[in-house]
Amino acid sequence: MERYIDINDYTYPLTEERIAKFPLEERSSSKLLVWQGGEIRESRFRSVANFLPEGSLIVFNNTKVIRARIIMHKPSGARIEVFCLEPHAPADYERALSATERCSWSCVVGNSKKWKEGYVEINFEHEGRQEWLRAWREGAKGAESREQIIRFEWSAAMSFGELLETLGRIPIPPYLNRESEEIDNTRYQTVYSKFEGSVAAPTAGLHFTPELIEEMKGAGHEFGEVTLHVGAGTFLPVKEQDATRHPMHTEHFEIQIATLRQLLRKQGLVTAVGTTSVRTLESLSALGWRIRCAGTPDEGRTIGQWELYDIPEEFTGAEALEELIGYMERAGLESLKCSTQIMITPLGYRFRIVKNIITNFQIFCIHSALQQVDTHISAVVYKFHIFACGHSEVVVLCRCTAIPQVHNCFFAQTGIIDDKAVQNPVIICFKTQKIHIGIAAFFILKAYFPGFFFIAESIVAALMPLRITAFCRIFSCSLIGS
Repeated sequence: MERYIDINDYTYPLTEERIAKFPLEERSSSKLLVWQGGEIRESRFRSVANFLPEGSLIVFNNTKVIRARIIMHKPSGARIEVFCLEPHAPADYERALSATERCSWSCVVGNSKKWKEGYVEINFEHEGRQEWLRAWREGAKGAESREQIIRFEWSAAMSFGELLETLGRIPIPPYLNRESEEIDNTRYQTVYSKFEGSVAAPTAGLHFTPELIEEMKGAGHEFGEVTLHVGAGTFLPVKEQDATRHPMHTEHFEIQIATLRQLLRKQGLVTAVGTTSVRTLESLSALGWRIRCAGTPDEGRTIGQWELYDIPEEFTGAEALEELIGYMERAGLESLKCSTQIMITPLGYRFRIVKNIITNFQIFCIHSALQQVDTHISAVVYKFHIFACGHSEVVVLCRCTAIPQVHNCFFAQTGIIDDKAVQNPVIICFKTQKIHIGIAAFFILKAYFPGFFFIAESIVAALMPLRITAFCRIFSCSLIGS
């Protein structure tokens, strides 16, 4: 199958003043503008449960951001920044973070021209003693890779994870153009984060609070968890004219058999929180299909960028889950680890596991013409909000079986029209595939002229309806970012 996506169709303006720098004081206090069935009203993120199907299974990514940036110096005094991306030896996150005395990581090195040979170091005090951490370059990760294999050695009786907690800095997104601050140590983590390994937060979940989670449980919703460690590749821009030629970055995930059983029981009611959760859940179909074909998920082999597109359309998510559960029960496994490179695009992708999404979108495409496909979007939720990641929070609740080919797209940058729009998040709920092109005009009028709210609504209602689909970086397996 020939694949082509013109990256120019996904270009949108983004200036410095439109990027929010810090989170709101209260995680769940963001205002939401709700459009549902032609009615427009305001709500707040703490009411997000009201827009989910009853009895939903809400799936979090419980990864935890590590303090992966270490500022070190050469003996000459030159400042070198070492950004740890993923473990090299040991290659497993848990063992690498638990390592003592020495380990190696794949890293990006800042000011590398100043570090040609020898070691860089950082001196510190631990339990009343002077200690040191040193690093040596051991070569590039690959012939064309900007990553370097860095060997660390240290004198303190500490694990490498403890060293990062003591000496490292939280790697906030580069587009914030500011140094990390104390607030980022807590606010650039979800309240449900557990397992260290990410260099970027699964930001869709930053607005959940323990109180909101308990309230949603009381309303009949269930929660499940997966673990996908977010890599720095999530920030890499697409440089190819044909976006399908962009090499998708690899990320590692783990899922428990108990979660698989939840997913099977709640088929049709699965809401993924964040694009990393979507990437993990949708990757399960590939593992299930491998078992169907070869009797094994071959979890040591990365799930390929286009592997999901080669699975027969009639193979369902329920079948994939049944295959996985059966395999793990026979093998006596409680969890399964794998890595994925999947790329979800508007080139006929079929969702098998995920039915609804709560996520951060930076762009949203409104298509003026689409091929006739089996696609149903029951709800789309935008949410503009100031938060630590710095771009708009968007909640998308969609029921999708496929994403069609893109034609004649209109793009709206969500949440960062100006400071007013950023402070007024928006939820839009659709019951059909049709919306009005005037929605973009409505956002702008609402931001700049709130007094003309109903006039804007009338203009929107009068304009020609268009069909719609979502193509936004898509789901962390994105074309344009994280």
